[in-house]
Amino acid sequence: MSAPSTNSLRRLVIPLGVVVLIALPGIILRLLGADISPLLGMLAFGAAIVAAAFALAWAGEAAEVDISGGLTVGLLAIIAILPEYAVDLYFAFTAGSDPSQAAYAAANMTGSNRLLLGFGWPVILLVSYLAYRAAQKRNATLDIDIESRPFAIRLPGDGRVELGLLLIASTLTLIIPLTGQIHVFLGVILLLIFTYYLYRVSQGETEEPDLVGVARSIGTLETRSRRATILLIFILSAAVILLLAESFATSLVEGGQALGIDDFLLVQWLAPLASEAPEFVIAIIFALRGKSAMAIGMLLASKVNQWTALVGSLPIAHLVGGGGWALPMDARQVEEFVLTAAQTVLGISILLTLRFSGRWAAGLFVLFAVTFIVTGQEARYAVSALYAVIALVLCVRHRRHLWPTVSAPFRFPARKVTDPPEGVNVHR
Repeated sequence: MSAPSTNSLRRLVIPLGVVVLIALPGIILRLLGADISPLLGMLAFGAAIVAAAFALAWAGEAAEVDISGGLTVGLLAIIAILPEYAVDLYFAFTAGSDPSQAAYAAANMTGSNRLLLGFGWPVILLVSYLAYRAAQKRNATLDIDIESRPFAIRLPGDGRVELGLLLIASTLTLIIPLTGQIHVFLGVILLLIFTYYLYRVSQGETEEPDLVGVARSIGTLETRSRRATILLIFILSAAVILLLAESFATSLVEGGQALGIDDFLLVQWLAPLASEAPEFVIAIIFALRGKSAMAIGMLLASKVNQWTALVGSLPIAHLVGGGGWALPMDARQVEEFVLTAAQTVLGISILLTLRFSGRWAAGLFVLFAVTFIVTGQEARYAVSALYAVIALVLCVRHRRHLWPTVSAPFRFPARKVTDPPEGVNVHR
């Protein structure tokens, strides 16, 4: 087994060193508990979180050498949404002793969910298209998961695992708006679905990784060194994200309050914008590198995480915090949940054919933007109905894909390991 070259080590150490230098100011300010302005907080803490996200992207790509791509995407999605877990579970926990905080827990959860699908998916499609056009201009081949006419991202067949579990979870969570609460019993079921999801994606095929840049430098390390490096990056990046998530969100909220923005809207949109930043950055990096399907796959995995583990954890955090066996939701929160659930079902129906095209990206973004214009309860329920009607039409149109999607999580493919590219070690 050949040792990595000096140039290869340099290409690894220098980028990681730059990441550390960018992250250090935010980490130091947080550990010192310095009293800083919201603007400085947004810049320092935000830069550190983005730097950690870059490191996660590199380690996540390199991890494909040792574990299945599906599990890599799932683990990356979990780590990337740690800030959201920290903020949401904090609100749910404090709601146990202060019921007024329950509204913020629901607001943060629904806001982050809709932001992920209504903004995140279309942005990845746009970035993928721009990267594709740039590759065309320099006569380069970008990737194999793009269809140029009409432009669309093509997901692999195992993408139905996430879609199927998301559809099952969405059906179960219909009980939430009907009862006006999230019960601990439902939470346990959703957490079990999430646990099964991690097990299921771990059984996928280990395919040949196509590594470039820093990820390739990690992949060419000796087996033990590579695994130790990946694990260390995962742990340190997750620690940075968790350490700074609340401070970044607080800086955003305080900045918004100074501008006179409503607290509920701050928690629903500005805080999720901060907490979703790592996964957006990682997904955009993948899209720029020609891994568009992996980018959408990561956001889809994040959606599964949010709709199972996050929603399922809220009532448990509420109970641990001194509350009852259910996290209550008022009329406004029920309305938000209905809108979020309807958007989720539409997202699933769009991907039934495993293709995500520009027109559907535009449609998701327009419907997402409309909810900022029509703020009345009746109007927002009308948008929810529109989501549902379009989803129903798509499900009828693509009904032959419904059963393969629902059954996909319970079909286990034969494991297949292919040879790695030259210079990448996979000795186990």
